[in-house]
Amino acid sequence: MAAPNKGRRQTGAQGKPGRSLALILIAMVALVGGMFWAKQVTPRLGIDLAGGTSITLQAKPQPGKPNAINQKNMDTAVSIIERRVNGLGVSEAEVQTQGKDHIIVNIPKGTNEKQARQQVGTTAQLYFRPVVTVAAGKPTPAGKPSTTPSPSASSKAKGTSSTSPKSTGSPSGSPQGRAVTDALKAGPTPSPSAPQSSATPSPAETAAAAKLQKKFAALDCSTKAGRAKAGGDNVKPSDPTVACSDTGDAKYILDAAAVDGTDVSGAKAVIDQQQGQWIVQMDFTGKGSKKFQAITGKLSKQQQPQNQFAIALDGSVVSAPSVSQTLSGSAQISGSFTQQSAEDLANVLSYGALPLSFKEETVTTVTAALGGEQLQAGLIAGAIGLALVIVYLVAYYRGLSLIAILSLLVSAILTYTLMALLGKGIGFALNLPAVCGAIVAIGITADSFIVYFERIRDEIREGRTLRPAVERAWPRARRTILVSDFVSFLAAAVLYIVTVGKVQGFAFTLGLTTLLDVAVVFLFTKPVMTLLARRKFFSSGHPWSGLDPKRLGAKPPLRRSRGATAASSVPTDPKEA
Repeated sequence: MAAPNKGRRQTGAQGKPGRSLALILIAMVALVGGMFWAKQVTPRLGIDLAGGTSITLQAKPQPGKPNAINQKNMDTAVSIIERRVNGLGVSEAEVQTQGKDHIIVNIPKGTNEKQARQQVGTTAQLYFRPVVTVAAGKPTPAGKPSTTPSPSASSKAKGTSSTSPKSTGSPSGSPQGRAVTDALKAGPTPSPSAPQSSATPSPAETAAAAKLQKKFAALDCSTKAGRAKAGGDNVKPSDPTVACSDTGDAKYILDAAAVDGTDVSGAKAVIDQQQGQWIVQMDFTGKGSKKFQAITGKLSKQQQPQNQFAIALDGSVVSAPSVSQTLSGSAQISGSFTQQSAEDLANVLSYGALPLSFKEETVTTVTAALGGEQLQAGLIAGAIGLALVIVYLVAYYRGLSLIAILSLLVSAILTYTLMALLGKGIGFALNLPAVCGAIVAIGITADSFIVYFERIRDEIREGRTLRPAVERAWPRARRTILVSDFVSFLAAAVLYIVTVGKVQGFAFTLGLTTLLDVAVVFLFTKPVMTLLARRKFFSSGHPWSGLDPKRLGAKPPLRRSRGATAASSVPTDPKEA
């Protein structure tokens, strides 16, 4: 009775391969369907394959900080610029230092490439400055006093609304001429006492104010050259300055910076559930919250436009919300934001403050021609290598090569669909090193099949039939495959952590394909081998099955050998009995 029970346990040990095959088939269909649903049927390409823009930034010494250009500040700037650019959804933006005072930014072609270039171009520090005066962006005619428009014209911040007054200098009703009113919302907080100084300005202060007013009157924000003159490289945060709105339809006199960009702990674009409109939420650090409470307490007591504060980045006002009450801790900027404009402003607030100022030294358009040629050469090499692997499998493993080829096809489908979806999901971009990683993965995957096939052959050489050999070989092969893939994945993970730039693409692809190798071997190769072992072509040891016992030098079947041994031990001579 023990033998039948053992036989039933062995059958049960073979499991139900149909379930594993159904599972991987469902996964493949889901991934392919998700790829078409996301409208991302091809992987995103990196700058070396798709082309793009390469920007070289040079750090500039700041007033009063001669030693500011150091490795720590450069690394911090790289981190912030990278987060700012990648915060826009740009795929594989590459930011790295070069030398002591240069940063190289590579932006591949993509849907947000233009916006990323604008973000990289505005790399100065971020400040919150009280608004003193605001006027239309064009120069004030000589002898005519500068106008102070209503707050709706004070800023052409992204995502604001109201009617456009004539003083903006833009056509009414056009997108460029829409006026602006940013409302700052937050919970009420007690207003601190902030008495205004009534001291008489000194002659030096009067002269500086007159010079600033003259510069303000001559400032032309309607041209790019005029906007470049606003602010200036040598303006200290503690000094008043002039600035242009980011669209050039308004210009400002701004007071000394009240809050630094480094005082903002985070910002994000969300939808106001009550109004159904996009808003920007800001959070401040503990120190920043106190500063913000103090300045909003003062501004809330002022009249327009002195109750506004400008969010100034690189001499450009990206938003100028008005304040009606004392605020602290966190705040909301609301208006007729679109999703894109709200996300842009949140990105500036979150990642706009840099420890250094930079200037664009060069901007170069990178062609993908060379990368395309290299990709073609790499794909040809990969195809030749794959063809040689298949020829070897067919010549050496014969019928078993069918399982290996099908497994390679399944692995290729999973790899391709995941790369396409990861490009949409996390911004993964395929570059030349990543292609190399995928080619190397062919050998890793084929090695797993060879390990399993050789274990099966070893069992057949011991005299076992195919179905028991398939099941007995699996635990031994499984351990070897898992150890081998673990080492490969560990190497890929370490390489990804300790390297930067394109080498990470190689490491990421190698790690991804290693994980897929485990899934394919467990959910496809093993179940298919179990099913084919039940077919006469394989189970009978056909010469073209790759499992011919004679060719493998197998011993006589174990069952027959045991029977013969048992028979020889039974005494046949009555005398011996």
